[in-house]
Amino acid sequence: MSSPTLLLLAAGMGSRYGGLKQLDPMGPGGETILDYSVFDAIRAGFGKVVFVIREDFAKVFREQVGDTFADRIEVDYAYQRLDDIPRGFTLPEGRVKPWGTAHAVRAAREVIAEPFAVINADDFYGRDAYVRAAEFLDGADETTRVTYCLVGYYLERTLSDHGGVNRGLTVAKDGLLQNVEEILGIEQEADGRITGETARGETRTLAPEAVVSMNFWGFTPRFFTQLEEEFLRFMAAHGKELKSECYIPTVVDDLVARGDAECHALATTSSWFGVTYPDDKPHVVRALAELVEAGEYPASLRR
Repeated sequence: MSSPTLLLLAAGMGSRYGGLKQLDPMGPGGETILDYSVFDAIRAGFGKVVFVIREDFAKVFREQVGDTFADRIEVDYAYQRLDDIPRGFTLPEGRVKPWGTAHAVRAAREVIAEPFAVINADDFYGRDAYVRAAEFLDGADETTRVTYCLVGYYLERTLSDHGGVNRGLTVAKDGLLQNVEEILGIEQEADGRITGETARGETRTLAPEAVVSMNFWGFTPRFFTQLEEEFLRFMAAHGKELKSECYIPTVVDDLVARGDAECHALATTSSWFGVTYPDDKPHVVRALAELVEAGEYPASLRR
């Protein structure tokens, strides 16, 4: 079996951040979070990286990110286009919002033919998370069962002090994911409670130790076939709307609920941090500097 591929979702607009945070220097040597992601993937045994980006910033992205790793790992690209939708559907007039993380993964369907992990480009996941995912994908066997994986994190360690965040709330039993629900606008209230809103608009209080998806998934190529079927259902129900999105956690939840796949919930000792808002950046800069000082990463990842 070939080495797994890392699929990085880097096509986001960065509307809350105010710019292309994928290219914003964070590390002591001017590294982006993407640099650390690819570095961790390489030393965990991944053999290829695919960046899902927008065509309008493809040139600068290749020069500033992709080309820096071209001599260490195979690099490829996929483009998330608003009009890349299944045959029989048309783009609603006035729609400018992307179709969501599931649509971003779908954009790579022509360039990935091996087991692969999916991550966000603006999140730091930590070395152990990549090791766990690589070990799982190296041993993935679908002869009797369609099997995927999720690397999860404790909710209280994934919040931002500067605004609400979206997370996939998980429930697992005997190491297998039973349910994952997208919760929006999660933040800590003045009284210490953590609250968020369900897709139905209901406010929910969440446990700090709840395990959430930070969009670190492991899939086999079979997922693209299942994803196409799920996206067709989504478009039939929401394809005329201007803001509805199809999320990876929702797709996986549907597959698990129907018995069409099982998903292993993997534990990780890694710390997670990310940049959703501009004020998150100082925390990320400090955290990366501390990891470098502790010897977890070289002083410079760029050559």
